[in-house]
Amino acid sequence: MNRSNVSASFDVVHLIMDILFQLIALGLTALVWGRFVANDEWDSLLSMFVIFLIIFLVSNRASNIYNNTLFFYLDRVIKRESMAFFTGASSGVLIYFFCLGSSIEPSVLLGFLTVSYCVLLLKILLFRNIIDRIINRKHVPRVIYVGSKDSYNKFRYFLNKTPLMVNEIGYVSFDDNDESIEYIGCLSNLEQIIRKYNIDQVFILQKREMDIPYIQKYIDLCIEMGITCRVIVDIYRRRKAFSYNSSIGTYPIMTYHTVCMNTWESACKRIFDILFSIVGIILTSPIMLITAIAIKLDSPGPVIFKQVRVGKNGRHFKIWKFRSMNTDADEQKAELMKYNEVEDGRMFKIKDDPRVTKVGRFIRKTSIDELPQFFNVLFGSMSFVGTRPPTLDEVEKYTTDQWRRISIKPGITGMWQANGRSNITDFDEVVGLDVDYIDNWSLWMDIKILFKTVSGLVKHEGSY
Repeated sequence: MNRSNVSASFDVVHLIMDILFQLIALGLTALVWGRFVANDEWDSLLSMFVIFLIIFLVSNRASNIYNNTLFFYLDRVIKRESMAFFTGASSGVLIYFFCLGSSIEPSVLLGFLTVSYCVLLLKILLFRNIIDRIINRKHVPRVIYVGSKDSYNKFRYFLNKTPLMVNEIGYVSFDDNDESIEYIGCLSNLEQIIRKYNIDQVFILQKREMDIPYIQKYIDLCIEMGITCRVIVDIYRRRKAFSYNSSIGTYPIMTYHTVCMNTWESACKRIFDILFSIVGIILTSPIMLITAIAIKLDSPGPVIFKQVRVGKNGRHFKIWKFRSMNTDADEQKAELMKYNEVEDGRMFKIKDDPRVTKVGRFIRKTSIDELPQFFNVLFGSMSFVGTRPPTLDEVEKYTTDQWRRISIKPGITGMWQANGRSNITDFDEVVGLDVDYIDNWSLWMDIKILFKTVSGLVKHEGSY
């Protein structure tokens, strides 16, 4: 497993839920039996709990309970987690009595272990069906399956027994002769299907007699577009994508992907976005209020400009900005296209845009017009750092390899903004910067881009 797949198989949500449920068990124990514990006994009791919890979590990890590329039937999950529980409980109790040199009412320990195990069983029964769906309901990937109908039905049977959550969009056949309800097209039209249904992942269920080069071109298509491709069951050259092996049921899977699948770092990025968007909203609220008043006094029309933009893998969302142009700016765009400074029209940028208002010119130069995007980040349609969110008409002109730049969430800033912004007029160079960011993404890179962006704003570099 290469660098980009570090922790890709680690289910951090499951780990957090185990910790949370055991803390609940400790709280219930303190509530019911706390009166039997002397004040000087609490330190020893809490030490025992920490030891128990660490050993329990480590044992679960050793049993692959937190490996989300593997699956276990419910009875096996109960068996493995029960073994981890009793290992942790026995270790904690032994260390408590023989190392911590303390004694306590046996009813307290028995009560805690009973409550703790009951809570564990409750978590196992609820985790996949309720808790996991509540936590991940907004992050379920949109998938399609490619293969024969029999393989498709068998694979779905195994997939439904795993904790892997997917939003099944439909079934794509190798040829155009299927009339089932799930059928949405033929493999030869894969690119159009990906664009039409905003697909995140493609499962290819290969026929044993099928030529590898035939499947390889569709793997390459997914890689080029930045779409995660899961191939069942043969091993292929991974081209420029990262890859890792996993299994679902009796099917081994080789996953090819160009976006980071490190769940821990992705979770940290989202937490960072939420916290700093809230801080940003609070700190800039006076500026936003003054800007709103200035826009209203300067020209007729709404204060906030809303426009449909294209997000991750073609999803549409409304971006919020302070209005910096006249209300008929979209109507004038067609007439101004001949002055576009970006080649091929994949983006639209001109200097001294006549549609910009007086206040608009100032807030665009200082990037104050983008402050409302803090709300886009808070609500999850954007990130602080990502790729520039394109318009609908821009995406319609994208070639296959250019589609890859929208394989992640768009950002308020990114490599393009931090490296010259409007000074860069070659769209291929913009795509190159975005792809470089996608291939080498890390939290440290996000921090460096943010500092570089702030530095550029202070110096007014590359903005007009």
